[in-house]
Amino acid sequence: MAFARLFSFLSVITLSLLLTTTDASSRSLSTPHETTALDVVSSLQQTQHIISLDTTLSSLTTTTTTTTIPGSDPVFLNSSSPLSLELHSRDTLVASQHKDYKSLVLSRLERDSSRVAGIAAKIRFAVEGIDRSDLKPVYNDEASYRPEDLTTPVVSGASQGSGEYFSRIGVGTPAKEMFMVLDTGSDINWIQCQPCSDCYQQSDPVFDPASSSTFKSLPCSAPQCGSLEVSACRSDKCLYQVSYGDGSFTVGDYATDTVTFGTNGKVNDVALGCGHDNEGLFTGAAGLLGLGGGALSMTNQIKATSFSYCLVDRDSGKSSSLDFNSVRARAEDATAPLLRNSKIDTFYYVGLSGFSVGGQQVSIPASVFAVDASGAGGVILDCGTAVTRLQTQAYNSLRDAFVKLTSNLKRGTSSISLFDTCYDFSSLSTVKVPTVAFHFTGGKSIDLPAKNYLIPVDDAGTFCFAFAPTSSSLSIIGNVQQQGTRITYDLANNLIGLSANQC
Repeated sequence: MAFARLFSFLSVITLSLLLTTTDASSRSLSTPHETTALDVVSSLQQTQHIISLDTTLSSLTTTTTTTTIPGSDPVFLNSSSPLSLELHSRDTLVASQHKDYKSLVLSRLERDSSRVAGIAAKIRFAVEGIDRSDLKPVYNDEASYRPEDLTTPVVSGASQGSGEYFSRIGVGTPAKEMFMVLDTGSDINWIQCQPCSDCYQQSDPVFDPASSSTFKSLPCSAPQCGSLEVSACRSDKCLYQVSYGDGSFTVGDYATDTVTFGTNGKVNDVALGCGHDNEGLFTGAAGLLGLGGGALSMTNQIKATSFSYCLVDRDSGKSSSLDFNSVRARAEDATAPLLRNSKIDTFYYVGLSGFSVGGQQVSIPASVFAVDASGAGGVILDCGTAVTRLQTQAYNSLRDAFVKLTSNLKRGTSSISLFDTCYDFSSLSTVKVPTVAFHFTGGKSIDLPAKNYLIPVDDAGTFCFAFAPTSSSLSIIGNVQQQGTRITYDLANNLIGLSANQC
């Protein structure tokens, strides 16, 4: 009897120890990590909205009155004047030709791949010191410009044809308002001009330089002409040509005219291309507003000390603003060093040190994000690239960390275009997902909203991890990850500021 009681007592202790050990083991295997909520329903509603959006010009155009910035040279006398423009996404301007959301996404990703290839080529040429005279010119039988007038690289520059965001500005006197592609990866401002040898369709009437009393063709001796990457001279008029990685190009006269910034004011004698032969993926916009770091960019021509933008979700149909000289990086913002590459001044490099997923640091060597001695590598911020590209090593580490913490989520199609990690959220209204954060040199970081790294690729509930690998040494932070955050380029202090929810 005593033996039976002892056996029963020992059995209880053994069972208790087993349960305690099992419970501890379960807790260790499911260590809590930081999560955030993804609103699946809201994201899918937007996929329907953007396909059916009314893109009539009247819904986006506003009547503006302008005030002239005083002084004989407003660029120099008023370089600190604040300027503000509305920003619109491409899909609120260009009517969708796609039968469903998936085909729209695939079209976006195809444009995106062309742009990234162009950016990588432009930087590679700069790093390798390839001169334009070493490259073959583009010959166009229908062009109104003799091929001997222009020497053009086959691939030279970022493929701005993707044109994901637009602002409306006025050109000429009196000002003719038009939509322009916003691009931090380009320096040359240009618009389509009459007479057209070959012009693509745009939302506004094509600009006629004869209608502007302030339009002036630049002579070949002008310093602006000498600053062009590709230029030529005919009848003492400066000619320009810009070619892009996807085969798009613009050719015409290089000139100056007055540029009007809504109700904020206008700047005289801004150098811009007046393109008479323009082909490619620019449909909808009248031209391109170059916000790069080169001498001929709009930011440099108006002597801006800072500029900022907030990119709204491309599927929302909403607008935000592009501001010059009105916002500097704030102490409470996430900040990062704004770096420059001595081999090329167009692009804005940022000091990125790594990522965390679910609050846990991802192991990636710092050298992966550094510009090397030759000028290769590094990380650029680009508003025209959609999906963030990371060196394959960094991408694999980030993706694997995310996949590890999402084993409870239903996986979707194995891969779609650029994306190799997708999920099926068709039966969910919201879902908890691991947080993803950027970490910058200097110690600051910013958490991304879930919708900035898990995006719908169809209207049926398939969401993909919105990063992609690249074999290039260059990494690019794209606009999907920038959406909803005001990005400030503090040029005077060489800082990038990132302010969440400041649209």
